[in-house]
Amino acid sequence: MEYRRLGRSGVKIAPLCLGTDNFANPTPEDEAKVMVNRAIEAGINLIDSSNSYAQGESERIIGRALQENGRRHQVLIATKVHFPTGPGPNDGGNGRLHIIRACEDSLKRLQTDHIDLYQLHRPDFEVPIEETLAALTDLVRAGKVRYIGSSTAPAWKVMEAIMVSELRGTVRFISEQPPYNLLDRRIENELVPMCQTHGLGILPWSPLAMGILAGRYADAANFPEKSRAQLRGGIYAERVTARGIGVGNEFVKLAQKVGVSAVQLAVLWVKDQPGVTAPLIGPRTMAQLEHFLPVLEMLLDDEVRAACDELVPPGSAVANFHNSAPWMKMKLPE
Repeated sequence: MEYRRLGRSGVKIAPLCLGTDNFANPTPEDEAKVMVNRAIEAGINLIDSSNSYAQGESERIIGRALQENGRRHQVLIATKVHFPTGPGPNDGGNGRLHIIRACEDSLKRLQTDHIDLYQLHRPDFEVPIEETLAALTDLVRAGKVRYIGSSTAPAWKVMEAIMVSELRGTVRFISEQPPYNLLDRRIENELVPMCQTHGLGILPWSPLAMGILAGRYADAANFPEKSRAQLRGGIYAERVTARGIGVGNEFVKLAQKVGVSAVQLAVLWVKDQPGVTAPLIGPRTMAQLEHFLPVLEMLLDDEVRAACDELVPPGSAVANFHNSAPWMKMKLPE
């Protein structure tokens, strides 16, 4: 397996990362810990979480798992800050007070003395980026954070942070974590070329398009049991569209023709797209994790890439995976 450099940093990571949004919601702790161990054994060395996943329980499970297996030194812990963690006016966002407090709380839950990659879960349009970067720089200088990144931000906002860090001498983003899959390719228009030009790694989330690309959904109005759209509703349900389901069905046929599962092909497609460092896989069960792992050694050939481009042209979208980002004003036709 070839490890990939994360942006302009000295860090190398496996071409898949373990996402933990399902830990404790609904994956039980015992199974989650087994998944952590199996992922490390397979060579995955970045585990991604957030202080908002299951009200912090995802971080706690990761912390307990790494304490029990003694493998903290083998992995990079990535987590995030932004969403509210309490009722107070300073219990959310990207201001100094919240970032410093949230980092201390995450360190306790993770049972570690440092976070390897601390990411802004969303941009904050009310707090000056100078304040945010200054707080993150203080955490790096204190040894509590190694690197910083962002998630689900517009290209211009990431670029603003890069320029301010250059001008002010503050710590610099090494990565961006956007939504990206065959159904929503809009990051290819600006974000991907910006990251390639300025040396940021890309760690996409939702490569399976919530299972739409695996043929999980047959009807945009009736969701299968235990699907994310059925379990969580809201923005998750909004992502399931008739157009997306149509493409998903054609994608399943393409995967059958290629001789791999649609799940594996969906992740492989993201993994081997230009500019991508490593997509996040978010297995709910141990069986799902095992099914993902062969993708670590797979390569996407040009013929399959071209067939995918025919389903959804580069830079376009048939489902909205940016619907958790208020800055995305573009509405897709039904």
